[in-house]
Amino acid sequence: MKTYHVKQKLRFGGERFEIYDAADQLAYQAAGSFMQIPKAFTVSRADGQQIASIQKEVLTFLPRFEVTLVNGSSFWIKKKLTFLRDRYELTNFDLTVEGNFWDLDFRLLDNRGNLVAEISKELFHLSSHYNISILDENYEDLVISLVIAIDYVEAMEASNS
Repeated sequence: MKTYHVKQKLRFGGERFEIYDAADQLAYQAAGSFMQIPKAFTVSRADGQQIASIQKEVLTFLPRFEVTLVNGSSFWIKKKLTFLRDRYELTNFDLTVEGNFWDLDFRLLDNRGNLVAEISKELFHLSSHYNISILDENYEDLVISLVIAIDYVEAMEASNS
């Protein structure tokens, strides 16, 4: 099992995330584009090797974000039309989400029901902080990218409200 701590860094010129391992060493980083439409994020390992990109699709009625992993696979996060509370849907995603997805306290399960990862958001911080436990290392890049994408979706929706 691997554990990570995600910290959002607020800075002029775009958002940045740093993801630290259990030994408090930088393991991943994500950087948002500055002055680019549509806004995009690049997720990389500490050595600079890109693992994923996240981009908002333009010309859609409801917000839709694509996460593309370096291996060529991709999935989408899209907002569903509701009146009471924001609801989102993951498509082309090979894991099941269990728990409170948008309050960021949830688990990811594979198609056999095995636990793959647990994600929880820490409260009472000025910027976003998440704790991630990954039990199946085959999904490590996907889980890290998903957490960054979720925070990106939340930030975009908050700024549009």
